Amino acid sequence: MFLKQVMGSFNEVQALILLLLIGFSSFIKCTSTLGDTNALLHVNASQGSTKNLPQNLFGVSFEEINNAGAGGLWAELVSNRGFESGGLHSPALIEPWSVIGGYSLVRVTTDFSSCFKRNAVALQMEVLCDSNACPAGGVGVYNPGYWGMNIEQGKTYKLVMYIRSLKPIDLTVSLTNSTGGKTLATTNIIAADVSNWTKVEISLKANATNHNSRLELKTNRKGIIWFDQVSLMPTDTYKGHGFRKDLFKMVADLKPGFIRFPGGSFAEGKSLMNAYWWKDTVGRWEERPGHMNDVWAYWTDDGLGFFEFLQLAEDLNASPIWVFNSGFSQEQAVDPSNIKPLVQDALDGIEFARGDPNSTWGSLRANMGHVEPFNLKHVAIGNQDCWRGGYRANYLKFYAAIKEAYPDIKVISNCDGSNAQLDHPAELYDYHLYVNAKTMFSMAHKFDHTSRTGPKAFVSEYAVTWDDARLGNLLAAIAEAGFLIGVEKNCDVVDMASNAPLFLNANTPSNKGFRPDAIVFDSYQAYGTPSYWMQQFFSMSNGATLLDSTLQTDSSNSLMASAIWFQNPVDKKNYLRVKVVNYGSNKVNLKISFEGLDLGLIDYSKSTQTVLSSTNVKDENSFQNPTKVSPVKSLLKKGKNDLNVTLPSNSLSSLDLLVLSQNIALINTKYDMSYASSI
Repeated sequence: MFLKQVMGSFNEVQALILLLLIGFSSFIKCTSTLGDTNALLHVNASQGSTKNLPQNLFGVSFEEINNAGAGGLWAELVSNRGFESGGLHSPALIEPWSVIGGYSLVRVTTDFSSCFKRNAVALQMEVLCDSNACPAGGVGVYNPGYWGMNIEQGKTYKLVMYIRSLKPIDLTVSLTNSTGGKTLATTNIIAADVSNWTKVEISLKANATNHNSRLELKTNRKGIIWFDQVSLMPTDTYKGHGFRKDLFKMVADLKPGFIRFPGGSFAEGKSLMNAYWWKDTVGRWEERPGHMNDVWAYWTDDGLGFFEFLQLAEDLNASPIWVFNSGFSQEQAVDPSNIKPLVQDALDGIEFARGDPNSTWGSLRANMGHVEPFNLKHVAIGNQDCWRGGYRANYLKFYAAIKEAYPDIKVISNCDGSNAQLDHPAELYDYHLYVNAKTMFSMAHKFDHTSRTGPKAFVSEYAVTWDDARLGNLLAAIAEAGFLIGVEKNCDVVDMASNAPLFLNANTPSNKGFRPDAIVFDSYQAYGTPSYWMQQFFSMSNGATLLDSTLQTDSSNSLMASAIWFQNPVDKKNYLRVKVVNYGSNKVNLKISFEGLDLGLIDYSKSTQTVLSSTNVKDENSFQNPTKVSPVKSLLKKGKNDLNVTLPSNSLSSLDLLVLSQNIALINTKYDMSYASSI
């Protein structure tokens, strides 16, 4: 009996000592000093210290800027395909179309004879020479596209155009190099009667590659021919939906949770006449009037219209966020007393996107090939309009009408609610941030003290700009990464965030574009700026689990870190990702300790460290060296109890630990002996 009492007491004492050791170890973990390291990151993987990151936290913001759509993501090769870019008051301006042959042989002008009422301008080509007097090959017109058409050997291109002539025609259609000296594909159109407008469809298969090609329409038969709505598209667009494959893939690789469209300032216009009005961008492409993008100073035929934006969102598996005009251009305003037609226009747009296929506007969507509704759940009322005197009055009329018809739609206000509560109802508020690198990095703490109640933030446009960024460099990327880590850690008050602008055609004149951008392209090639690669580090954050993490450092002004738990959609395995930004000019030795995670569950053979860095913080990518600043991945070295990593100066690092557990709950043990083992 005495022995049992002694043994029982001994077991209790032993248990007590064990518990004290565990507690003491935990205390040491939480209060350990930096020692011979520069920084200590403590990650708490316990269930009680986690937050669910929003499903659509990181996405993309598309604007028709920098020829991003026309001549970019939208794969149309003909620029000014309907001859409308000169407008109704100066229709003879047909650029970039040009004449082949002298004035004594062929004369080109425009008139209003088109069969399409909404875009009445057509091209009239009068041939003065005949087969004996015309030069070899004939005379005519050519279109160079958007700084040259990319024509590739073996690929097929679909030409659609409308022709009219009072006489029989013998027309040669060709794809050639930039001077017309080499033919890449050609065919003839011979017709006895095209006295009425006639639609012609032709397939052209290229026998050679030329990235700076043009489309030629030539004849040596005397007479007058009218042309209208001349379109040339590659047949291998993404799913046949009209999106240029390589550019679509670059966006898809970001795994965006949402796509905001069509802008931006593009949605406003300088004048209301040139704002983005969705009804002019739907239906048959031939009947879309197009409009002058007067904010960014180029014509768009609106082939990439409201329907195509919704289709793009669906193809990206991203939530569409539609920005519509709130009654303001940059120079004009609609008085609240007259806003009702615009409110109805917004309601009609929502009905087009998600209405029943038998509804007025839902039936148009169905006739365009998409019977099922699109998944539109967010709309933004205006862009950067909060400072306008009548914005709130207009906003409230939009809000009330939308909520009455579609109570589930989340409405986004232009007014900033980060410093004070909004004085009007909204589910989210729009927040834009264009600053230098130092300010951007410091803005990682912007939302730390924002009210935890009320509308959440939608950071729809952020970027490092001005001299710090130039055309897009490493400095900009790591400053933005620091800001995004702050967004992650404040995911309870920030619902979505996107970099802007997304695209830049490298040929866009500097006075008509915006730099830097995430993706730079020309007719046939593209590369990601460092900011593009930075965004890929956050591609697994949507819908992931945020773990509590505490950073101790002697470089408090240059380090930011976060930790998430996610399942990789490719291998279906679970990972713990630690992201760390070193914004400083010196390397940092970082120790990472874990609470609630048995390090024995980590498979180091498949755990990696990925680093975005370079030899110079101002390094940029280019067509000649597209991956000069791009992520470098290596296997992660195994540690005994903690992880020890070196963070290069001016870098973004991601540590992806493969955890041999199907659920975060399973990595937490009641008495985790990994703590006691370090004593």
